[in-house]
Amino acid sequence: MRRSAPRGAAAAAPAAPSSPELPVDPASPAEAPAQPAPSAQQEALRTEFAFELPRGYMDESGTVHRSGTMRLATARDELIPLRDVRVQENPAYLSVVLLGRVITRLGTLPVVHDGTVENMFASDLAFLQDFYRQINAEGHTRAAVACPHCEESFEVELAGSRLGES
Repeated sequence: MRRSAPRGAAAAAPAAPSSPELPVDPASPAEAPAQPAPSAQQEALRTEFAFELPRGYMDESGTVHRSGTMRLATARDELIPLRDVRVQENPAYLSVVLLGRVITRLGTLPVVHDGTVENMFASDLAFLQDFYRQINAEGHTRAAVACPHCEESFEVELAGSRLGES
């Protein structure tokens, strides 16, 4: 193969001036329009959500903890429990390990982990499983609507509030 110019000459050569007759490719990175800045009306991404347990978690001293926060789950949060031996032996244990990773606060407990979730009442576990689905899988589950008769605006819950509802 013959080269018409020595190596590096093409890189050192000045760029050809653009001709006004040539169309500009709108997809080229140099001419791509700048992305608009996010408006003040756009809501910031929420990563933590407050909850209130129906019954509450009772610790060893008898203190009941009901209010807490749960953060959005990451892909890592959903993958790591799959390596856990307890989950491999009993797939139903997945939600216990997963909730232990994403609950960031529960009452005045210093740390929340899968052992904490494991000792919760069944109704609180069901509540947390549903809450996890609402904030992670389904996202925003409320819709703004207006009454067709009086035209009053209000919000409705699109997702069910109990397991099995939709």
